[in-house]
Amino acid sequence: MTAVSPSIRPTAPHYRFWPKRVPQRITVPVTSLWDNLETSARRFPDKTALVFFGRRVSYAELKRQAEAFAAYLGSLGVQKGDRVVLSMQNCPQLVIAHFGILRANAVVVPVNPMNRAEELKHYITDPDARVAITTADLAAELAKASNALAAPQQLAHLVVTHFTDAFDPEAGDDAPPPAWSDWLLARHAMPALTGGQVHTWSDAMACPVPPPALAVGANDLALLPYTSGTTGLPKGCMHLHSSIMHNAMASALWGNGSVENVTLMVVPMFHITGMVSLMHTNIYCGATMILMPRWDRELAGALIAKWRVTHWTNIPTMVIDLMGSPNFASFDLSSLVLIGGGGAAMPQAVAQRLWEQYGLRYVEGYGLTETAAPSHSNPPDAPKQQCLGVPFVGVDARVVDPETLAEMPVGEAGEIVMRGPQIFQGYWKRPDATADAFVTIDGLPFFRSGDLGRRDEDGYFFMTDRLKRMINASGFKVWPAEVEALMFGHPAVQEACVIAMQDSYRGESVKAVVVLRASHRGTVSEQALMDWCRENMAVYKVPRSVQFVDALPKSGAGKVMWRLLQEQESKPVPTPIPD
Repeated sequence: MTAVSPSIRPTAPHYRFWPKRVPQRITVPVTSLWDNLETSARRFPDKTALVFFGRRVSYAELKRQAEAFAAYLGSLGVQKGDRVVLSMQNCPQLVIAHFGILRANAVVVPVNPMNRAEELKHYITDPDARVAITTADLAAELAKASNALAAPQQLAHLVVTHFTDAFDPEAGDDAPPPAWSDWLLARHAMPALTGGQVHTWSDAMACPVPPPALAVGANDLALLPYTSGTTGLPKGCMHLHSSIMHNAMASALWGNGSVENVTLMVVPMFHITGMVSLMHTNIYCGATMILMPRWDRELAGALIAKWRVTHWTNIPTMVIDLMGSPNFASFDLSSLVLIGGGGAAMPQAVAQRLWEQYGLRYVEGYGLTETAAPSHSNPPDAPKQQCLGVPFVGVDARVVDPETLAEMPVGEAGEIVMRGPQIFQGYWKRPDATADAFVTIDGLPFFRSGDLGRRDEDGYFFMTDRLKRMINASGFKVWPAEVEALMFGHPAVQEACVIAMQDSYRGESVKAVVVLRASHRGTVSEQALMDWCRENMAVYKVPRSVQFVDALPKSGAGKVMWRLLQEQESKPVPTPIPD
C-alpha cells in the first residue's frame, strides 16, 4: 500500500470537485529546469516556441541561443550559484537570457523593469550581483544605479539588447502598433558603466566557445525573485529548481497543457506567475508562446485571433479593457479554451458575460512569490467566482487563528497558511524573516501568507482581508513601507504615510498623506511631489493622490496610526440630499 504524502489531506472536501484527470500530488524530476528546454528542443526542434511581432523562434533555435548566452556568461566569469540580474519586458531575449543563466549554472534574479535607479541599487547589492541583463531603454537606469554604488558593489558587466534584435520592424501587419513604435524601435546609446563593461546582445550571440558543463540539479538554487513586506527593503525568495519544476508541471496538468497549446504571454515574465505558470510551463510542454511586452487591447484581440490562442492568463482589468474595445465584436475568440488569472477578483458581471457569450469559465487563482505562483486555483470545470480556489496540487492549506494557530471552523476568517513542494527555502540573507514566515502545525512547517481568508463547506478559499499592510493596484502589490522609505528621499518630506484609495478601474491606488518640513511649506505642491515620485520609483507605486497635513495621527508609543487614516479614507462619501 502506497503511503500518502503528508503534504496534503486526502479527505479534504475540495477533492469532491478535483479534476479527475489531475493527480492530487506529482513526482517531480530530479533534473534542472534547463533540461525542460533541452528536452522540448530535442523532441520538437522545428516547432515554434516564441512569436514576437511576426518573427518565429523554433525550439532548436531557442536552445541554441540560450546555450550561446550561457557560454558568454561563462566568459564573463559567471560561475555556479552566482546571481545574475534580469530586467526586461516580455520579449524573446528575456526567455533566452533566463534559460541561459540557468544553463550557466547561475541563479536568475528577475527584476521589475519599471523600477528606477534608487530602487535598483538594492537588487544589485543584496544578491551580490556582478552581471545584469536588460533592454536598451532601461540600460541607463541600471547603469545609474550601479554607478552610484561603492566600487566593490558595482556591476562588472551589463549586457544590453534592443527589441529590434528579436523582430523585423518592417514585418507589415505584424509590426508594432504606432503608439509603441518610438519605444520599441528606438536605438538607445549605450550607457557608461563605472568600473565595468557594457556588452551588446550580438556579442553574446556570437560567443564562439561552448557553455560550461551543466552542474546544477533539482536541489540547487534557481531563482531569487524579490518580494516586499510591511517593513524594510524587498527580500529575495530562494527557490530551488525543484520548487519551480513542481509548479510548472502542476500548472501544465491543471490547465490541460500540451504541445498544441498556444499561449498569449502578456502577464509579465519578471513576475512569478508569468515566469512559472506561463514561461516554464509552456517550455515544459513544448507549447507556443505569443509574446506581448505591454498590454494593448487592440493588439491582444488581433493576436488571439491570428495565432488561434488557446490559453490566456491575465489580470481581470485586461479582460474588462478588451471587452470595452469598440472593435471587440470583430475579435475572434473562438480558439480560447482556458482563460483565467489572479491578482484581483474578476467582477461577477464580466465573468457571467464570458460564460454566456463564449462558454468560457474564468478560472481565478492565488499565490505568492514565496509559493512559486499558485498555492490555490479554481478547478477549471467547477470554478467559483471571486474565489481563490482550492489548494493546488500537493498543497495542504488551512485557515488558522493568527495567534493560537488553531484551525478555524468553516466560514470563519483566519490567516491562510500552506505547505507543499513549491514553497520557497527562505529569504536570502534573512534568517530572522524566514523564521517569522513559518509556523509549526501538527509537527509540520507551514508558510504564513499574511492574508486573511475563509473556507466554505466545499473547501474553496476566499480572501476576506489582509494581515499585511499592502495595496493591490491592478494586481501589482504595493508595500506602503517601501513607498514611504523612497518618499523620505525628497528634501521636503518630513513624514509620510501611504494608504490605499479606491479606484474604479485598478481596484486600489496609492495615496500619500504627507507632513512637509517647515522650510518647504508653500513651495512644494502635491503635483510636484507626485512628479518626483514618478522619477524615483516604479510607476505602479507612484501616489495617485497626495494630501498635505499638519501632523499624522500617532499612538502613545509614537507610531503612526496608519489604520486610522485608512479607515477615514475608506469611509463612504455621503450622497447629498437634493433640495
